[in-house]
Parts: sequence; C-alpha cells; structure tokens
Amino acid sequence: MNHAQAERAAISDLFKRLGPDAPTLCTGWTTADLAAHLVLRERRFDAAAGIAIAPLAGYTAAVQERLKRRPWPELLRMVEEGPPVWSPYRVPAIGDLVNTMEFFVHHEDVRRAQGGWEPRELPEAFEEMLWRRLPAVARMMLRRAPVGVVLRRTDGRRVGGRKGEPYVVVTGEPQELMLFVFGRQGHARVEYEGDEQAVEALRTASFGP
Repeated sequence: MNHAQAERAAISDLFKRLGPDAPTLCTGWTTADLAAHLVLRERRFDAAAGIAIAPLAGYTAAVQERLKRRPWPELLRMVEEGPPVWSPYRVPAIGDLVNTMEFFVHHEDVRRAQGGWEPRELPEAFEEMLWRRLPAVARMMLRRAPVGVVLRRTDGRRVGGRKGEPYVVVTGEPQELMLFVFGRQGHARVEYEGDEQAVEALRTASFGP
C-alpha cells in the first residue's frame, strides 16, 4: 500500500466514524461536501477543471452538490474504491503523485476540525517524502504570501518557500509545514520567527490552492 492508498483508507475510516455532517477545515464544507469533492476529482473529469479555473466553478459546484446528495454509504464506497478502471489515476505511480497530498491534507482537514486532535506520528518514510515534496509545493502555494518565507524543519534543515523581504522563518515537522503551505496556518503546529508585523501578516494571509 503506497502513501496515497494509506491516506485514502484512513480518511474513509474517519468518514465512517463521523458521518456526513461533521465539520472540516474547508470553509463551509461538512464531511459530505469533502467526500463529494474527492469523488468528483477522480470520477468527473468534465467537472474537475472548475476546482482550479474560476469560470468553470459553477458547473463544478453543481456536480459536487449532486454527488453530495447520494446516499452516504454509496458516497463512501466511491471514495474507498477510488477512480474508475479506465482512469490514469489507477496507475500506482500516477495515483501516488496526484493523490498523496490531496488525501493527506483533506484527512487532516477532517481530523483537525474535531475537538482534542493531536498531530499524528507518521511513518519516517512518509515524513521524508513530505519533506522532499515541500519545496515544489511551497513555491506554488505561497505565491500569494505577503512576505518572504523560509521553511525550517525542527532538525534545522531549511528550504525556501517564497523569496521576499521581510521574510519569516516557519519551523515545524514536515507534516506541519506541508499543512502550513496549504493555508492551514491556524491548525498547523509551527513556530514563526521574524518581524512582528510580517509574522502577523503571514499568520492571517490567504494562500494555498
């Protein structure tokens, strides 16, 4: 089982435990909304473009709403089963590439919206994979950040996030840094170093996908 498959199984189990009406960190979305989103991006390529392209967002939202209205057990089955047999996402290497971050971040979107959460202890191989992918993800996700950003692991290793002055150093474990660059600042266990105004601007900025 690769990392994407493990995260798919974990979020599916959490969906089953919480039901369709639990909160998530995705503004305005319940677990049913998030499950429908995951199904849409894998099974409705005609509508998935609207996730990133604003003029198509209305159609995407309509398709997602129709998926959300399906019976909860059916929607869960579709999340668990993943893409249809004809999809390139079925190729393990492709599925791992396009789904690992998606399922990791959304799994945490559900976990961390519930009371009493604590960071997971991830397998070392998964932590290292997150660290390797962090520079490329950060360059894309932090493009709208209001200040420069340097990302620092707790062992002292650093990667650039966004060039700019002033800059803020954000320190945390790889999973926390990944959630930070995806715009989950309020639920990422990270520490900030830098000019007070720059830190506050970064804490409250809107960035990510």
